[in-house]
Amino acid sequence: MELDLWSIAIIVVTFVVSFGFLKKAYERLRQQQLKSLPPGDMGWPLIGNTWSFIRAYKSQNPESFINNLKKRYGKSGIYKTHLFGKASIIVCSAELCKKVLTDDNNFQWGYPVSNLILGNVPFDYMSSHRRFHRLVTTVLNQHQPPSSHLGTIEKIVINTLEEWSKMKEPILFVPEVNKFVFKLIIAIFLGSGTDDNQIASMEEYYRKVYYGLHTTPINIPGFAYHRAVQARKVLVNKIRGVLGERRERRCNDPDPNTGIIDFLEKADYEDGRPMSHEHLVVLLIGLFIAGRETTSRTAIWATIYLHNHPHLLHKAKEEQEEIVKRRPSSQKGLTFTEIKQMKYLSKVINETLRIRTNIFSIFREAKNVTYLNGSSTCPGADLNYKLVQLNPGGPVNYFPSPDPVDNCPTKIIKIR
Repeated sequence: MELDLWSIAIIVVTFVVSFGFLKKAYERLRQQQLKSLPPGDMGWPLIGNTWSFIRAYKSQNPESFINNLKKRYGKSGIYKTHLFGKASIIVCSAELCKKVLTDDNNFQWGYPVSNLILGNVPFDYMSSHRRFHRLVTTVLNQHQPPSSHLGTIEKIVINTLEEWSKMKEPILFVPEVNKFVFKLIIAIFLGSGTDDNQIASMEEYYRKVYYGLHTTPINIPGFAYHRAVQARKVLVNKIRGVLGERRERRCNDPDPNTGIIDFLEKADYEDGRPMSHEHLVVLLIGLFIAGRETTSRTAIWATIYLHNHPHLLHKAKEEQEEIVKRRPSSQKGLTFTEIKQMKYLSKVINETLRIRTNIFSIFREAKNVTYLNGSSTCPGADLNYKLVQLNPGGPVNYFPSPDPVDNCPTKIIKIR
């Protein structure tokens, strides 16, 4: 037994010493290769500094990773590191961020694990993004203006609040809002006729894909990235199935529950040709990520802030009640004109976006050698639901998005 313990101890010490030696050798080799890059630390082979980065963002002091770089290498605002399987340059000064984000000639979209979004579809992000934006804007302006979705959105919001208020046990507010927002996105883009079970299944696999976006790309069973790759395959098949069902329904009987995707399928995408099915899938996955994460985080934190600041909630509620009072007796439901009148609520949303952004960083990939620095309430409804947060002031996890660690246990109470 004693011999076994000594053998294990020797193996562990040998491993640690060998790994430390390899790390030093790796750093020297990288320094020779990356002489012209800014100061910084490339971390361990393969994993780089990813674990340190994630650990900082899962703590209550997410700035500690950047602050450590500043302390070790000075306040240049630009540092080299290795994150999510890629050699990276971190830019954290306002001037350099503006330079990178506005220079399309030298920098392109370059998310470390973008294949989880794009799959094997050839994709020039900047030009394709412009085409997607033009297509969606055209569809919204000509066929499906935002006002045409208000009835669907209002119905889903009211039904969801009613369902929450009838639950005997407290709900976990964060995952419930995520599911609710995902359902809204599906209703807008795929039509309100999509089956609830299909929506729940797609949301489950989408969630696994999203978590995989913030991991080291190690495609081996047991790792989060591998689970995300497998989940994407299932999600893609489910999206294809839903799109196929919609096409069959349109052939047999024009579908009254038309979604934006129905118009995008017919629209001119490039050189007079419609968008391919693979591009449609990529577009939808991108919309899931952009739409659900921003909308749900804003709704969650705006609700929490209003709950924790009753005087602000009172002002927001007064504005909503005044809008409802001015509503003609013949009118049923919310209108786009009423939304434009919600000045105070707009300020609440903008302030929430300012102090609780849902992204921890923005990724760009250098196309050329480039030198930098030399080296929620229910809008317009009757506001007859009250949220009671059961653990106010709980800790926050900042990675991959800022969320209450306990998922915000909440009781939704309907005011009679």
